[in-house]
Amino acid sequence: MSHPNHHRIDNVPFDQLEIGMEASDTRTCRADDLYVFANASGNLNPMHLPKEDGDGDGVPEAVAPGMWVASLISSVLGCKLPGPGTLYQTQTLRFLGRAHAGDTLTARVRLLEKGPGRRVRFETWVENADGARIVDGEAEVEAPIQQLGFDADDIPGLTVQRHEHFDRLLALAEPLPAIPTAVVAPEEPDALAGAILAAEHTLITPILIGDPAKIAQAAIEEELDLTPYEIVAEPDHKLAAALAVQMVHDGRAQAVMKGHLHTDVLLGQILKKEGGLRTGRRLSHVFVMDVPGLDHILMVTDAAINISPDLQTKADIIQNAIDLAHALGIAEPKVGVLSAIEKVNPAIPSTLDAAILSKMAERGQITGGLVDGPLAMDNAINLEAATTKGIRSLVAGRAEILVAPNMEAGNMLAKELTFLAHAEAAGVVMGAKCPVILTSRADDEKARLASCAVAALAATGGAA
Repeated sequence: MSHPNHHRIDNVPFDQLEIGMEASDTRTCRADDLYVFANASGNLNPMHLPKEDGDGDGVPEAVAPGMWVASLISSVLGCKLPGPGTLYQTQTLRFLGRAHAGDTLTARVRLLEKGPGRRVRFETWVENADGARIVDGEAEVEAPIQQLGFDADDIPGLTVQRHEHFDRLLALAEPLPAIPTAVVAPEEPDALAGAILAAEHTLITPILIGDPAKIAQAAIEEELDLTPYEIVAEPDHKLAAALAVQMVHDGRAQAVMKGHLHTDVLLGQILKKEGGLRTGRRLSHVFVMDVPGLDHILMVTDAAINISPDLQTKADIIQNAIDLAHALGIAEPKVGVLSAIEKVNPAIPSTLDAAILSKMAERGQITGGLVDGPLAMDNAINLEAATTKGIRSLVAGRAEILVAPNMEAGNMLAKELTFLAHAEAAGVVMGAKCPVILTSRADDEKARLASCAVAALAATGGAA
């Protein structure tokens, strides 16, 4: 039985081939194709890598490699004419033009001659959308001897580990004024390097609060120049965190960034009833995740602060995430409230909370987004799974924010996406008077930058 993705290819055996037969195939060159070719071939020429300037003129080229363009000819010969069973003997190529990421190309072949030993000669060429040839030549192949077809349904797919969503966030945040950020205890190389890197990308203006000797040593280890940055001497971590909070009150800082200190020490000062950064809403952590293969940013909350949130805390968690989504350019975020199943079951309390939260959103107690639940993970993010379960919802299968029933589930989900699905994760705490940037030692450069970009967008209300 066929299915929507059914892909069958059939051949034309040697004795059925006739002079003048033609076949073609059209394909758009994607940026991901260039990365796949670079990995498969080992050709890392920057002329062929998206976003890289390969010739020093200050402009990325993203030129499709000549052999990638020529491979489109191979695809026509192997899949259409003669098709399955065909083997190359020779191929001549003449490159007449260039293709770039985004171009639509058509490869064509025309049968010129049949010879002994099932040898067949073709005229071959590739043309762009305007019909101009960019490659031409001739191919000689050994044609198949018998009729056969091939079902190409089980060919493994590829997911390119390219974090284009974080690139978009960085592009949104970098034109904004750098936000003054109190960095608490940047006394280890990774903590200091993350703050300086964000400063170099004009995301933040760091105010380094901590032990000057340790900060200086970290700078030496990372070969960083501290001359442009203010350093406030306070070796005691609790007092350093208190200083950061005071800077927010004084208007000197618009964000707080965790360095090399325990999270509870930092949050303890932020959550103080007197002099802290509390608002009328509970603090919550939001992971902003760039998952390869997913066509949108995915947010996971709460995975770091609220251990077993009650109903009102979950409402605050959702509102915090919606507000952050707005700052990131998502006008009406779709919020999936997760549980183990998608049906309300009194034996599973998280399904009751999810149903109530959905109704609260309908009644305006949670605003700015579409909220639905309970949803299981599969039908929250996969439209086919939601359809199979008969769930009719604007959120099911399309969720951009995933709300975990508790911190354990949220943390597991975020870590699984990071270490199994190769996602990049940025982290920020919402619900205080300013965003709080929490980075991990395991974060790479892109994740640290993205965390600061997310905080900058949250602090300024988003891109202009």
